[in-house]
Amino acid sequence: MTAIGTGSTVAVVGTGTMGQGIAQVALVAGHRVRLYDSAPGRAGQAAEAIVRRLDRLVEKGRILAAERDAAGARLSPAEDLAELADAALVVEAILEQLPAKQELFRALEDVVRADCLLATNTSSLSVTAVAGGLRNPGRCVGVHFFNPAPLLPLVEIVSGFATDEAAAVSAHDTAAAWGKTPVRCTDTPGFIVNRVARPFYAEALRAYEERAADPATIDAVLREGSGFRMGPFELTDLIGQDVNEAVTHSVWTAFFQDPKFTPSLAQRRLVESGLHGRKTGRGWFDYAEGAGRPEPSTAGPGPVPSSVVVHGQLPGPAAVLRELIEEAGIEVTDGRTPGAPEGFLRLPGGARLALTNGAPATVRGEGAVVRFDLSLDYRAATRVALAPSARASAADLAEAAGLFQALGKRVSVIDDVPGMIVARTVVMVIDFAVDAAARGVATPEDIDTAMRLGVNYPGGPMEWADRLGAPWVCGVLDSLHGQNAGGRYVPSRALRRRADL
Repeated sequence: MTAIGTGSTVAVVGTGTMGQGIAQVALVAGHRVRLYDSAPGRAGQAAEAIVRRLDRLVEKGRILAAERDAAGARLSPAEDLAELADAALVVEAILEQLPAKQELFRALEDVVRADCLLATNTSSLSVTAVAGGLRNPGRCVGVHFFNPAPLLPLVEIVSGFATDEAAAVSAHDTAAAWGKTPVRCTDTPGFIVNRVARPFYAEALRAYEERAADPATIDAVLREGSGFRMGPFELTDLIGQDVNEAVTHSVWTAFFQDPKFTPSLAQRRLVESGLHGRKTGRGWFDYAEGAGRPEPSTAGPGPVPSSVVVHGQLPGPAAVLRELIEEAGIEVTDGRTPGAPEGFLRLPGGARLALTNGAPATVRGEGAVVRFDLSLDYRAATRVALAPSARASAADLAEAAGLFQALGKRVSVIDDVPGMIVARTVVMVIDFAVDAAARGVATPEDIDTAMRLGVNYPGGPMEWADRLGAPWVCGVLDSLHGQNAGGRYVPSRALRRRADL
């Protein structure tokens, strides 16, 4: 079994936004497409909506009028499941309820041919469970598109416990023939993207609950400091707080309430308040007409140090800071601090400026310390977060801010929380990715592809693991665990093994 040919019929069951999008993708790829919905008249309305989308593609010059006409001729609504009998592929995109999906597939099994591929677009349910009631569960596979399906390239091809390899290969090759970028994964809670991406939301919410900073500032630090397309608060407002929280809760439950996946009480309260984001007009931010977006906290101008002293080797991507400081015309000299466990900068006022290591800046027995947050690319970053220790004076903090401002960065001062914002987020995403790869959820290459294309990450987490180094990542997590007992930040065995190599 390979890619399903364009001479074959593709059926889509469920005609909401996702179902219409999948149908449009198959239609544009050259298939005959049949739409079915259990609600009378809904399939016909969906077919009309798809034709209107094709009209807009013609207006934009994306397709020719002749192509639109041919596609429209291949599209037809079905009033009864029996009309899907000749389908070579049926893609289910109905509501996310396991009993409903199981009932649908059992009914389809009595209608379609024995060689028809059955695909579920579920984003959070077990593909194994969806196929569990079938006489032949081997032909059922997860084909998880991302919304909007016609625009986003990623498709997760999910093999359930009983899925035949030939069925998974056929689904993979068909998605590729449709112009998508398919990745293979096993049937694990959240698959690749919704599993590995959980810390991007969870750590921002945890930092907010710890009063590190407000949502606008946390978003800005992740967006401008490390190149994420959107911050977690604005992104969950776009997704829908109810949807994002439900996926988080589903994954947490499926992993038997593993503390690494614990949902956020702050997000639960937002959902309970009916503040679901853009679709309700308000979530973390207000989307009412004329409402202004809150600005991130940004420090005022600080004095530019005339010189700094570099002690040891600045870790990971922070090593480039020496070069950036010299390019800014600030004198850099080398210092020696016997027994220093990590590289750091000594400011003229005497304060130590160091990359966060997962511990707070305030540590008993240490003097004035200002921690700066991780960036995946300090040269490209336009914002950096600073966290002063209790012994750091206002002058120390201003001097640290002035240094980064001289490098062309905006500065956000946050509370002294372990791991700050970017560092705690990135190390947790890396740990989830390394663990998933070690457990055979997907290949490292597919994990990186999925995270870049599925959620627009500025790079792949497996690539980040190589760049930052597993020992540093593991060390940050160990420090975070020391500050937050309970198991959330314990490094996975796979990451620990990688660090020990």
